[in-house]
Amino acid sequence: MTRPYTAILFDLDGTISDSAPGILESMTHTFRTVGVPVPDHATLMSFVGPPIMDTFRTAMGMDDGGAERTLAVYREHYLSHGALDSAMFTGMDVVLRTLHEAGLPMSTATSKPETPATVILDHYGLTGYFDFVTGASDDEVRSAKADVVAEALRRLEEAGHDVSRPVLVGDRLHDVEGARVHGVPVVFAEWGYGSPAEAEGTVARAATPLDLLPILLPDAAA
Repeated sequence: MTRPYTAILFDLDGTISDSAPGILESMTHTFRTVGVPVPDHATLMSFVGPPIMDTFRTAMGMDDGGAERTLAVYREHYLSHGALDSAMFTGMDVVLRTLHEAGLPMSTATSKPETPATVILDHYGLTGYFDFVTGASDDEVRSAKADVVAEALRRLEEAGHDVSRPVLVGDRLHDVEGARVHGVPVVFAEWGYGSPAEAEGTVARAATPLDLLPILLPDAAA
Protein backbone atom coordinates (compact mmCIF):
# COMPACT_ATOMS: atom_id res chain seq x y z
CA MET A 1 0.00 0.00 0.00
CA THR A 2 1.31 3.41 -0.96
CA ARG A 3 1.25 5.69 2.04
CA PRO A 4 -0.83 8.82 1.54
CA TYR A 5 1.79 11.13 3.03
CA THR A 6 5.57 11.19 2.94
CA ALA A 7 6.16 13.75 5.71
CA ILE A 8 4.03 14.94 8.62
CA LEU A 9 3.97 18.34 10.28
CA PHE A 10 2.36 18.84 13.67
CA ASP A 11 1.03 21.96 15.30
CA LEU A 12 1.76 22.04 19.05
CA ASP A 13 -0.76 24.11 21.05
CA GLY A 14 -4.15 22.44 20.88
CA THR A 15 -2.81 19.52 18.86
CA ILE A 16 -0.04 17.87 20.88
CA SER A 17 -0.31 19.93 24.03
CA ASP A 18 -3.29 21.13 26.05
CA SER A 19 -1.36 24.30 26.75
CA ALA A 20 -4.23 26.75 27.25
CA PRO A 21 -3.99 26.96 31.08
CA GLY A 22 -0.40 28.22 31.07
CA ILE A 23 -0.94 30.52 28.10
CA LEU A 24 -4.07 32.10 29.55
CA GLU A 25 -2.46 32.64 32.95
CA SER A 26 0.60 34.20 31.33
CA MET A 27 -1.56 36.40 29.10
CA THR A 28 -3.56 37.59 32.12
CA HIS A 29 -0.38 38.37 34.06
CA THR A 30 1.09 40.17 31.06
CA PHE A 31 -1.90 42.41 30.37
CA ARG A 32 -2.17 43.35 34.02
CA THR A 33 1.55 44.13 34.17
CA VAL A 34 1.49 46.42 31.13
CA GLY A 35 -1.77 48.05 32.20
CA VAL A 36 -4.04 46.67 29.50
CA PRO A 37 -7.60 45.50 30.36
CA VAL A 38 -7.72 41.72 30.47
CA PRO A 39 -10.12 40.32 27.84
CA ASP A 40 -12.82 37.84 28.78
CA HIS A 41 -12.13 34.11 28.78
CA ALA A 42 -13.53 33.46 25.31
CA THR A 43 -11.36 36.19 23.83
CA LEU A 44 -8.28 34.92 25.63
CA MET A 45 -8.96 31.42 24.28
CA SER A 46 -9.02 32.83 20.75
CA PHE A 47 -5.42 33.92 21.32
CA VAL A 48 -4.21 30.34 21.87
CA GLY A 49 -2.52 29.13 18.71
CA PRO A 50 -2.12 32.14 16.39
CA PRO A 51 1.18 34.07 16.36
CA ILE A 52 1.37 36.06 19.56
CA MET A 53 2.58 39.27 17.93
CA ASP A 54 -0.53 39.19 15.73
CA THR A 55 -2.57 39.02 18.92
CA PHE A 56 -0.83 42.01 20.44
CA ARG A 57 -0.90 44.12 17.29
CA THR A 58 -4.25 43.22 15.76
CA ALA A 59 -6.51 41.90 18.50
CA MET A 60 -5.16 44.21 21.22
CA GLY A 61 -4.44 47.20 18.95
CA MET A 62 -0.84 47.75 20.06
CA ASP A 63 1.77 49.55 17.99
CA ASP A 64 5.05 47.78 17.25
CA GLY A 65 6.83 49.23 20.29
CA GLY A 66 4.01 48.33 22.63
CA ALA A 67 3.76 44.83 21.20
CA GLU A 68 7.48 44.24 21.65
CA ARG A 69 7.41 45.44 25.27
CA THR A 70 4.38 43.26 25.96
CA LEU A 71 6.09 40.27 24.33
CA ALA A 72 9.09 40.68 26.63
CA VAL A 73 6.85 40.54 29.71
CA TYR A 74 4.90 37.57 28.36
CA ARG A 75 7.98 35.61 27.35
CA GLU A 76 9.67 35.97 30.75
CA HIS A 77 6.58 34.86 32.62
CA TYR A 78 5.64 32.06 30.23
CA LEU A 79 9.10 30.48 30.19
CA SER A 80 9.37 30.58 33.98
CA HIS A 81 5.77 29.70 34.87
CA GLY A 82 3.41 28.86 32.02
CA ALA A 83 5.24 26.58 29.58
CA LEU A 84 4.88 23.46 31.70
CA ASP A 85 1.39 24.30 32.95
CA SER A 86 0.03 22.01 30.29
CA ALA A 87 -0.68 18.37 29.54
CA MET A 88 -0.11 16.14 26.56
CA PHE A 89 -3.36 15.08 24.92
CA THR A 90 -4.10 11.42 25.67
CA GLY A 91 -2.80 9.08 23.01
CA MET A 92 -0.49 11.57 21.32
CA ASP A 93 2.60 9.74 22.55
CA VAL A 94 1.32 6.53 20.95
CA VAL A 95 0.62 8.32 17.67
CA LEU A 96 4.03 9.97 17.46
CA ARG A 97 5.89 6.80 18.46
CA THR A 98 3.98 4.74 15.88
CA LEU A 99 4.64 7.22 13.07
CA HIS A 100 8.30 7.50 14.05
CA GLU A 101 8.77 3.74 14.16
CA ALA A 102 7.13 3.51 10.72
CA GLY A 103 9.90 5.75 9.39
CA LEU A 104 7.80 8.77 8.55
CA PRO A 105 9.78 12.02 8.80
CA MET A 106 8.17 14.54 11.14
CA SER A 107 8.59 18.12 12.22
CA THR A 108 6.57 20.43 14.36
CA ALA A 109 5.15 23.51 12.65
CA THR A 110 4.10 25.69 15.54
CA SER A 111 3.61 29.42 15.96
CA LYS A 112 5.21 29.01 19.38
CA PRO A 113 8.92 29.97 19.42
CA GLU A 114 11.26 27.00 19.18
CA THR A 115 12.79 27.41 22.66
CA PRO A 116 9.56 26.91 24.66
CA ALA A 117 8.33 24.36 22.11
CA THR A 118 11.43 22.27 22.76
CA VAL A 119 11.05 22.67 26.53
CA ILE A 120 7.47 21.35 26.33
CA LEU A 121 8.31 18.41 24.05
CA ASP A 122 11.29 17.49 26.24
CA HIS A 123 8.99 17.56 29.27
CA TYR A 124 6.62 15.10 27.61
CA GLY A 125 9.48 12.93 26.36
CA LEU A 126 8.41 13.45 22.74
CA THR A 127 11.34 15.34 21.22
CA GLY A 128 13.06 12.20 19.96
CA TYR A 129 10.14 11.35 17.69
CA PHE A 130 10.69 14.48 15.61
CA ASP A 131 13.38 15.09 13.03
CA PHE A 132 13.06 18.82 13.72
CA VAL A 133 11.35 21.11 16.19
CA THR A 134 10.30 23.92 13.88
CA GLY A 135 8.39 26.94 15.08
CA ALA A 136 8.49 30.68 15.26
CA SER A 137 11.97 32.08 15.62
CA ASP A 138 12.72 33.22 19.16
CA ASP A 139 12.79 36.83 17.95
CA GLU A 140 9.34 36.35 16.32
CA VAL A 141 10.69 37.44 12.91
CA ARG A 142 9.44 34.10 11.61
CA SER A 143 6.01 33.64 13.18
CA ALA A 144 3.37 33.43 10.44
CA LYS A 145 2.19 29.85 10.03
CA ALA A 146 2.95 29.87 6.30
CA ASP A 147 6.56 30.84 7.05
CA VAL A 148 6.85 28.15 9.72
CA VAL A 149 5.47 25.51 7.35
CA ALA A 150 7.97 26.58 4.70
CA GLU A 151 10.84 26.32 7.18
CA ALA A 152 9.75 22.88 8.37
CA LEU A 153 9.56 21.59 4.80
CA ARG A 154 12.92 23.15 3.96
CA ARG A 155 14.62 21.47 6.92
CA LEU A 156 13.14 18.08 6.14
CA GLU A 157 14.06 18.31 2.45
CA GLU A 158 17.62 19.45 3.18
CA ALA A 159 17.97 16.44 5.48
CA GLY A 160 17.12 14.20 2.53
CA HIS A 161 13.50 13.40 3.35
CA ASP A 162 10.75 13.08 0.76
CA VAL A 163 8.42 16.06 1.13
CA SER A 164 6.48 15.45 -2.08
CA ARG A 165 3.29 14.61 -0.16
CA PRO A 166 3.36 16.44 3.18
CA VAL A 167 0.43 16.92 5.54
CA LEU A 168 -0.11 19.14 8.56
CA VAL A 169 -2.09 18.19 11.66
CA GLY A 170 -3.56 21.27 13.33
CA ASP A 171 -6.58 22.64 15.14
CA ARG A 172 -7.00 26.28 14.10
CA LEU A 173 -7.88 28.28 10.99
CA HIS A 174 -4.39 29.77 10.80
CA ASP A 175 -3.03 26.20 10.47
CA VAL A 176 -5.34 25.57 7.53
CA GLU A 177 -4.58 28.87 5.83
CA GLY A 178 -0.83 28.73 6.46
CA ALA A 179 -0.55 25.22 5.05
CA ARG A 180 -2.71 26.12 2.04
CA VAL A 181 -0.12 28.70 0.93
CA HIS A 182 2.22 25.79 0.20
CA GLY A 183 -0.40 23.35 -1.08
CA VAL A 184 -0.13 21.27 2.10
CA PRO A 185 -3.36 19.48 3.12
CA VAL A 186 -4.49 19.60 6.73
CA VAL A 187 -5.95 16.97 9.03
CA PHE A 188 -8.07 18.82 11.57
CA ALA A 189 -7.61 17.99 15.26
CA GLU A 190 -11.15 18.21 16.61
CA TRP A 191 -9.94 17.80 20.20
CA GLY A 192 -8.12 21.14 19.99
CA TYR A 193 -9.17 24.75 20.43
CA GLY A 194 -10.68 25.50 17.03
CA SER A 195 -14.38 25.67 16.18
CA PRO A 196 -15.91 23.24 13.65
CA ALA A 197 -16.07 26.09 11.13
CA GLU A 198 -12.27 26.33 11.20
CA ALA A 199 -12.05 22.83 9.74
CA GLU A 200 -13.45 23.94 6.40
CA GLY A 201 -11.13 22.98 3.57
CA THR A 202 -9.30 20.23 5.46
CA VAL A 203 -8.89 16.77 3.97
CA ALA A 204 -9.90 14.85 7.11
CA ARG A 205 -10.99 15.34 10.68
CA ALA A 206 -9.86 13.34 13.69
CA ALA A 207 -11.95 13.30 16.87
CA THR A 208 -9.09 12.04 19.06
CA PRO A 209 -5.32 11.71 18.62
CA LEU A 210 -5.57 7.95 18.08
CA ASP A 211 -7.95 8.59 15.18
CA LEU A 212 -4.98 10.07 13.33
CA LEU A 213 -3.33 6.69 12.78
CA PRO A 214 -5.74 5.25 10.19
CA ILE A 215 -5.58 8.60 8.36
CA LEU A 216 -1.81 9.10 8.38
CA LEU A 217 -0.69 5.49 8.40
CA PRO A 218 -3.48 3.32 6.95
CA ASP A 219 -1.16 0.36 6.37
CA ALA A 220 -0.68 0.06 10.14
CA ALA A 221 -4.45 -0.02 10.66
CA ALA A 222 -5.10 -2.54 7.86
